[in-house]
Amino acid sequence: MSQITSKGKGTFSASHAALAVYTGAVYLFLYAPIVILIVFSFNRAKQTAVWEGFTLEWYAKLLGNAEVGHAVVNSLIVGGLTTLLATLIGTPAGLALARHRFPGETVTRALLYLPLVIPEIVFGAALVTLLGLAGFRLGLWSVVIAHVVFSVPYVAIVVRSRLAGMDRSLEEAAADLGASPAEAFRRVTLPLLMPGVVAAGLLVFTLSLDDYLITSFVAGVGATTLPLKIYSMLKTGVTPEINAVSSLLLVVTMALVLVAQVLLRDPTPKDNVR
Repeated sequence: MSQITSKGKGTFSASHAALAVYTGAVYLFLYAPIVILIVFSFNRAKQTAVWEGFTLEWYAKLLGNAEVGHAVVNSLIVGGLTTLLATLIGTPAGLALARHRFPGETVTRALLYLPLVIPEIVFGAALVTLLGLAGFRLGLWSVVIAHVVFSVPYVAIVVRSRLAGMDRSLEEAAADLGASPAEAFRRVTLPLLMPGVVAAGLLVFTLSLDDYLITSFVAGVGATTLPLKIYSMLKTGVTPEINAVSSLLLVVTMALVLVAQVLLRDPTPKDNVR
């Protein structure tokens, strides 16, 4: 019996070691390029092939680069408007899908989530064709419209999942105490739902800030966003300045995603099991 147990433990330990090595290799493959990009954004050399010493010169140059500054402003405008509009549209959609049953619900859910599965290049081509047929001039507003369309499903999904984790007995208790449905929603449901709404908004802002492919189809003259600007800079070769602006974009994105994850934690505290 002891021999069998020892053999089982040895196999178990070997499996764990193999899994740990495999997991480490996957994470190394995914994140090593990101770490290298950030490190070489502080490289004194103009080329990224050789490390020549630490410097903040490239970050200082970014502050004086008017074109990059204009692209950042455009990205913030587009991201802000997209977040506002997508949240206003997606939150009621998430509420309806989570709390109500209505004719055509399955079709509505499929159509709402369709932008998530359509290839971005097809989605961008379809949008620019539609805007052209409508006679809509390409610019910042066309970018906002495109971003809202592909962002609404994310808001609906986050809001719906937040509602699924909420304790409905709190709303029922408010109704038992004489609150109308509107009052129960305003004073109970909405405060509990708000972290999910904020998290959805942060996720939308992140997606809008990072998007390149769809934006490249619908952006007109003067509507260059930061991802478009980074891509245009890459045409002349990868430099520490590109690494610097990419690192800043990466840090902002990761911070927003982290905040969104924190906000999406379980909305109702669980009783301790004794």
